[in-house]
Amino acid sequence: MIRRARLLAVVVLVACGAVTVISSTQTWLLAVLDDGGAHALEVAGAAAIPVLAPLGLAVLALGGALSIVGRVLRYVFGALTVLIAVVLGWLTAQIVFAQPVGAVASTVTEATGITGEGAVADLVASIALTPWPAVTLVTTVVLLAAGAFTLATAHRWGGTGRRYRTEDAPRAAAAGSRPHDAIDSWDDLSRGEDPTTRPLD
Repeated sequence: MIRRARLLAVVVLVACGAVTVISSTQTWLLAVLDDGGAHALEVAGAAAIPVLAPLGLAVLALGGALSIVGRVLRYVFGALTVLIAVVLGWLTAQIVFAQPVGAVASTVTEATGITGEGAVADLVASIALTPWPAVTLVTTVVLLAAGAFTLATAHRWGGTGRRYRTEDAPRAAAAGSRPHDAIDSWDDLSRGEDPTTRPLD
C-alpha cells in the first residue's frame, strides 16, 4: 500500500482538480427574477465562486508536481492541498446550504444592469440549486482526505532521484576520463551540483 501511496495521492489530486475546473464551467444556480416574466438566469460555478477555477487549476498543478518532488515539498504540497480543500469546502457549503444572493449577484447585474446586493435581492424571487454544488462539495471532502493522506504517508514514499542518478552514472564516468569543460559544468548545474566546488583538472 505504501508503495502506491504516491500514485494514489497524485491520481486523487489530479481527479479532484479536473472535477473542480469542469464544475466551474457548469450551471450551479438558477436565479428566477421577479420581473413579471419569471425569467431564470443560469449562474455558472465560476460566477458563484470566482476562485473556483483558479483553485482547481492549482490542485491540478499540485497533483502533477507531487509525483516528482522530494520529502520536504511533499509536506508543503500536502498542507496546501488541505488549505485549498478547506477554503473550497467552506465557500461551496455556503452555496449548498444557504444559496446567498451574493452568489448570483454578478450574473443578475450582467443581465439587468442592476447593481447593489439589496437591489439584486429585491429582484431575485428564488434561487434553485443544480447538482454541481453538491458534487463539488463532495470533491472538496475527497481532496481534504487526499491532503491529509499525503501528510500522513509522505515520509514513507520512495525517492524519485534514483533512476536519474543511475542514468547519469555512465556519463559521469566518461566525464572523469577527460578534462572538465563548460558542458560538464552545465550538466552539474542541471543535477543541482555546484561546479565551482570541483577540483581543478
